[in-house]
Amino acid sequence: MGFKTSVGGLVSTVLFFVSLGAVVADNYYDVSGYTERDERRLELVREYAERVLEQGKDQWSGQNTPLLADGINVNTREPVKWRYEGEEYIISNLANQQNLFRVFIGLSNLTGEGKYGEAAKASIKYHFDNLTTTSGLLQWGGHQFIDLATLQPANGPGGFDSNSHEFKWNYPFYELMSEVDKEATAWFIRAFWNAHVTDWEILAVNRHGSWNREMGDLWDSEFGNPEPFYKSRGLTFINVGSDLIYAAGMLNRLNDEQGALDWAHRLHRMYVAARHPDTGLGVYQYNMVERYEPPPGPVNVLWPYRGQGDRALWQFGSDSEFAQLYGNLFGDMPREGWVMWGNRVKRIYVSNGFMLLAMAEAMDGAGEAFLHDTAEGLRALAEHVYHPEQNHFSPMWADGTELTETAQNIGKIPYGYYCNEPAGCDPETIWSPLEADMEFLMTYARAYRLTGDELFWETSRHMARGLGLGEIGRRPGQGVALNMDAEGSGYDEIFTFLELYRAARHPEYLERARIVADRMVADHYHNGYFLPSRNHINANFNSLEPLAVLSLDAVLRGTPEKVPAHIGGRGYLHGRFDGMGRTYDSDAIWSVIEYQNHGMAR
Repeated sequence: MGFKTSVGGLVSTVLFFVSLGAVVADNYYDVSGYTERDERRLELVREYAERVLEQGKDQWSGQNTPLLADGINVNTREPVKWRYEGEEYIISNLANQQNLFRVFIGLSNLTGEGKYGEAAKASIKYHFDNLTTTSGLLQWGGHQFIDLATLQPANGPGGFDSNSHEFKWNYPFYELMSEVDKEATAWFIRAFWNAHVTDWEILAVNRHGSWNREMGDLWDSEFGNPEPFYKSRGLTFINVGSDLIYAAGMLNRLNDEQGALDWAHRLHRMYVAARHPDTGLGVYQYNMVERYEPPPGPVNVLWPYRGQGDRALWQFGSDSEFAQLYGNLFGDMPREGWVMWGNRVKRIYVSNGFMLLAMAEAMDGAGEAFLHDTAEGLRALAEHVYHPEQNHFSPMWADGTELTETAQNIGKIPYGYYCNEPAGCDPETIWSPLEADMEFLMTYARAYRLTGDELFWETSRHMARGLGLGEIGRRPGQGVALNMDAEGSGYDEIFTFLELYRAARHPEYLERARIVADRMVADHYHNGYFLPSRNHINANFNSLEPLAVLSLDAVLRGTPEKVPAHIGGRGYLHGRFDGMGRTYDSDAIWSVIEYQNHGMAR
C-alpha cells in the first residue's frame, strides 16, 4: 500500500481506527500472527513519515537543504515558529528531532524503503558540515535552533535566551550520528563534556556550556573524588549529568574510548555516592551551592544564583523562616539533592533511571555497574517511598522523613524556591503524594526484565493494579488476567507492555499493547499527524506515538532489533516568546488549542 495523498484515503484510514474504540474490547486479536490491523498501523506511520518529508522539509531557505522543521500547523501546513520582539523564526532544532530520526530508521528497517533513514542521515550530515562551532558542538539544544528562513542560528548575541549549549534529558541518537560521521560524533561528545564540565577535579558541571571553549585535558584530567555535597558555585543537576553520562557511555560503545567510559562512571558515581546513607534515596544533585554573598533581604526565587547557598536548606533548615514559624523540624538535613517530592522523584528514577537501564543493556558487560546502581536506587524507592495500596509515592526527605503529616499540621510554607507565592503556599499542595503513573511502571518493568529482581515484579504488579490494568501475573506470564477494557491510549503503555512481553511472552501482554496502539491512533492521529487531541493545531514531529507503533510492529514480526530502542529522551526549547515571557515550546507552541467558534487557547 502506497502513500495516500487523497483526502478520502486519509479519512478512510483514520475512520478505521476511530471505529476500534467501540469494538476493540470485544474483538481480541489472534496474536499468533501478523494481521491486517497490524499492517494498517504500519501503513499509517509510513503515511505520516511521507507527510513530514513533504511538508516539513526545508522549502523556505531557497537552498533546498535536507533540514526539517520541528513541527507543523496542521490547519495551515505552515512550519511552527518562535516569535521574539516582533520577528518570527522557523524552528529547526536537531536536538528536538532525535525521536523522529529513530522513527525514520525503524520505518526503513521494517519496510525496506531507505529514503526515510537517508533523510535523517542527510540532516545530520548537513549539521556536521555546516552547523558546528569551532569546538565541535552542534548548534542545537534547549537555547538554540536554526532558523529555516536564513539557515542561521536564531539565538545569537542579544537573542531570545541564554546564548549557550544546553541539554536536559535529550539523549541524542548517537548510533545514527556515528554512522553518518564517526569522528564528528566523537568530536561532538568530547566538546560536550569540555563545554559543560567546569572543574574536572570535583566534577562540577553546568547545564549551560560555552560554545567555543578551548579543549582542555578532557579524559586525562585529574579527578579528586570529592565527598558528596561539597560546596561550590553552580548546580550539578542530574538533567545535564544524565546527558553527559549517556554521551560518554555511547562514545565508549561506538568508538572504544576507555577514557570516556571512566569519566562516565565517575560522574554516575557522584550521584550514587550522594544518596542518603540510611535509605539509599536520591539524588538530584551532589553538591551544595556555596553561600558567598550575604542574604539580600527577603527570600526570592533568584537568590541561589546570587550566592545564597542551598535552596532547600535556606528555605527549610534551622535558620529558615520556616523553622522560626514551626520549630526546627528538620535541622540542617534539608538540601536540594535530598528532595524526594514532586517532579524530582520522576526525574531521578524515570528520566535518569530509564535511560541508565537502556544504556546498560546496550553496553552489555561494560554497563554492569550502571545497571547495578540503578537497580539499587529503584529498590530503595520501592521500599521506602512507594505505597502500593494507594499506588503513590509519599513526599519525604531522602532520610525517610515523611512530610504528609507535617503538611497537615502546619500553616503556609513561606515564600521561596519551593513556593513562589508571596502570601505563602499550601503545604499539602507542595508536599502532595505523587502517583505511580505508567512511566514508573514502564521503568520497573524494564528493571525486572534486565535484573530478574522479584521486588521489581511485585512493584510492577501493584502499579498495574493501581492503574486499573488488572493482574500482570503472580509471576511473569503466570496467572495473567489483564483488564482489556481499561482505558488507555498512551505510547508509554505500549512500551510498558512490550517490556512485559519481552520478560515473559504471554499473549495477553502483546494483545494489550495492540489494543492500546489502536486506541492511540484513534485518539491522537488527526489531520495526518499525531496530536494530543483533535483540538491541538501544532504537530510535534518528535512525538513518540509513531516510535511506539513501530516498536510494537517489530516485536510482532519477531525482529525487535529493527527499531531503535526508546531511551526516554525528549526535545524542548526554552526562551523568551512574545506575549509569554520566558517559557518553553511546550507551552508556547505544542499546547496551543483551537476550539470551533471559540478561537485559540493555550
